[in-house]
Amino acid sequence: MKVAIMGFGVVGSGVGKILLKNAESIAKKTGEKIEVGHILDLRDFPDSEFKCFTKDFNDILNDAEVETAVEVMGGVTPAYDFTKRLLSAGKNVVTSNKELVATHGTELFEIARKNGVNYMFEASVGGGIPVIKPLVSCLAANEITEISGILNGTTNYILTQMIKNGRSFDEALRGAQQNGYAEKNPSADVDGIDTCRKIAILASLAFGKYVDCTRIKTRGISGVTLEDVKYTDRLGYVIKLIGCARRENGGVYASVSPMLLPKSDPLAGIDDVFNGVKINGSFVGDVMFYGRGAGKLPTASAVVADIIDILENRGKDLKMSWTDSEDGYLITEDETPAKYYLRVSGGSAPADAVSIGKDGEYAYITPALIEAEAKQYAEKLEEEKNMQVIRQFKVLQ
Repeated sequence: MKVAIMGFGVVGSGVGKILLKNAESIAKKTGEKIEVGHILDLRDFPDSEFKCFTKDFNDILNDAEVETAVEVMGGVTPAYDFTKRLLSAGKNVVTSNKELVATHGTELFEIARKNGVNYMFEASVGGGIPVIKPLVSCLAANEITEISGILNGTTNYILTQMIKNGRSFDEALRGAQQNGYAEKNPSADVDGIDTCRKIAILASLAFGKYVDCTRIKTRGISGVTLEDVKYTDRLGYVIKLIGCARRENGGVYASVSPMLLPKSDPLAGIDDVFNGVKINGSFVGDVMFYGRGAGKLPTASAVVADIIDILENRGKDLKMSWTDSEDGYLITEDETPAKYYLRVSGGSAPADAVSIGKDGEYAYITPALIEAEAKQYAEKLEEEKNMQVIRQFKVLQ
């Protein structure tokens, strides 16, 4: 198989390295060699082991021998246009581009289907964690009822530093940037955008219909303070940024926000840059996927696995897709009761409230409430009992 790599940054160079280093073992497994025919990048790489660089996309598009293209450029432009043209030309595309899959996946799957090729995206959600294919194949006998997970290594690293080492959010963020986990502009991570795209992909695939990431309620971690960390620890919980989606009232409810997890929850013990995804199936119950959710070689290994999958199943529809959804399919108000963490000041503290010594301030866990009731509960405290609600997080159950 002749492949092309579009984008020779962190992930693209990792894909090239794996294909070069493991060429012999891959050929033994598949019975066929995988050759890198073109590498598209605007930069020059004079010291690279590869000598097939090009700055012209048409070199890939017009090469009849290229069966599969790897799109690891990121972003929508020009990745969207390139991907459409490649699929329309009858070439498979493998990607790690979560933004493109989350926003244009439905259209790209249809183009792939019409042209007898596949659009594969294992690396777009969990980096090196195999979760996409198991969701489609290994759990195929189940109806998936719920997915929840820590889907962003940067925010998990920041929260771990706050919880384990007592660092403030700003200090932990600077550490993440110094270690190369966070970009200079960390908004996609800390504002929950990256997690939102990933849970949208998982929900769309698991439930079979498109979940629009732009309509998912999303709240990042920049509002989490060391005081919240201390309060939640006293209450027996830890704070994690959680993306979750579940079937609800004939549709799907999805959200991204900091949530409190009981310390006994398997996700609660996942620290640093690691990710974890918990999937509930109607027959198997809860299953967990855990590992490095990002990084050069872990992500590249997932990309190469997709290439091998295509190679071993030439001409087959690998069923990595979903269909469009109707209006009202994505439910924006959570109607499943859940407990809430409230950090408040003033008024009379409930018997089960905890304090960390701040004058007149305390935190406690509410009874189970639906989302609308939780808002009303907080408003009532402020309006009728002269209490200030400082923070409100949902408890993941």
